[in-house]
Amino acid sequence: MSSFGVRRTAYGAIGLAVTGALALTGCQNGDDNGASGKASTPPATGSTAPTHSAPPNAPAPAGGGTAKAGQSFKIGEAAQIPFSYGSTTKGTIALTVTSIDQGQPGDLAPLKMGDQVKGKVPYYIRYSIKNTGTTDLAYASVGHIKGLLGDGTEAQDLMVIGTFDKCPSDSLSKGFTNGHTQTGCAVALAPSAATKVTSAEYWGDPYTLGQGIYWK
Repeated sequence: MSSFGVRRTAYGAIGLAVTGALALTGCQNGDDNGASGKASTPPATGSTAPTHSAPPNAPAPAGGGTAKAGQSFKIGEAAQIPFSYGSTTKGTIALTVTSIDQGQPGDLAPLKMGDQVKGKVPYYIRYSIKNTGTTDLAYASVGHIKGLLGDGTEAQDLMVIGTFDKCPSDSLSKGFTNGHTQTGCAVALAPSAATKVTSAEYWGDPYTLGQGIYWK
């Protein structure tokens, strides 16, 4: 299992979740209670081993049906997916990755993570969520979105618990019923300026990491 370091700053507790199938379980889709750290937490150790190959090229489903594992969408195209949060909240959403924007290494300076992010370049995966079902999804969180590098291997994830102005992502608002829309953002880290984050994967339930749905 990969590890992530956590530090307290004026921006909240920030952890660097390194590549791995379990790296994103904290504070996403209600799977557990997240992680809180102390200043004495050891720094994260990275993993350079790829965990899955390039995203498949299967087309999006015709007629607006439910997206199937392994299917790819164009950036800006909505995927209709089942959504669950915790053990009781279940519904349907249209999830759209709207852009993958390259940031600057200096964007990470306020997080005071030092060598953990040295040389890395942040990419901001921006997405929108629309409630297309009958369940009120108020206060749920849509996570399990990660970046993929040009060769299809996973980019490192930057998990932010608190506020990061460059990439804000909040729980769904009160009264998030059918037709309501909200935006979110996930941070992926390229290992250097020579490598780019070119696509994104959503792997929340009922999908799994490496067999999710893709935007590129």
